[in-house]
Amino acid sequence: MSEVIRRRRTELGMSQADLARAAGVDTRQIRRYEAGDQQPLLSVAVAIANALQISVGELAGMPEHRVNLSGDWWAAWQTFKDGEEIITSQEVRFRQQGELIQLETITRGISVEDGGYMWRGELRLWDNEILMGWYAANDGSVRSKGTMYFVLHTHGINMAGRWVGLSYDGQIMTGWGSMAKTEDEARDLIAELKERDGQSVG
Repeated sequence: MSEVIRRRRTELGMSQADLARAAGVDTRQIRRYEAGDQQPLLSVAVAIANALQISVGELAGMPEHRVNLSGDWWAAWQTFKDGEEIITSQEVRFRQQGELIQLETITRGISVEDGGYMWRGELRLWDNEILMGWYAANDGSVRSKGTMYFVLHTHGINMAGRWVGLSYDGQIMTGWGSMAKTEDEARDLIAELKERDGQSVG
C-alpha cells in the first residue's frame, strides 16, 4: 500500500500535505503510510483512495483495470430471421465501474418488423482481455435475452465474439458479435469473423 500511495500521489502531482488535506488526515500520517510504518484504518483508506482517484482495491495493491471502455460504441450482430442471415448494427453506451460494464442501446438498428429491439445488459471484464455477460430486451413485448462473450483487442479499441439467445420460435440461436468505435469497423469485424471461421449455423 505504501508504494501505491507514493506512486499515485506523484502521478497526480500532489505533495504529502496536499494528500493529507484532501483525505482529512495529518501530514505525519501520510508520511507513516508511505514509509510502511502504519496501515490506515478502512475509513481513512477510503478517504485516501478517493483523494488519489483510485479504488480501495487498487490502493490495497489489487490488479488495476486500466482499460476504460466507458463511452459510446457501435455493436454489430449476425442474426437470423426466417432462415435468412441479417447483419445489424446499433449504437450502445458503455458505463464502466471497475470490471463491471453496464450497457444500454442508444439506437434500435433495424425496425421492429425486421427484428430490431432496444436492450440493456452487463459485461464483466476479466484480465483486460475477456468480456462475458448478458443482455435482455427492454423494448415493449420483445422477450429476447441471452449471453455475450467477447475477446478485447490488445489496445481496447474493439472486441469480437459471440452471442447466444432464444429465437422468436423458442430455439437456441447463436451468431457473431462485435463492438467498435465506428459502425463500419464493427461491421467489418463481423465480415472478418465469418470469413475466417466460415458461416455460423444459427
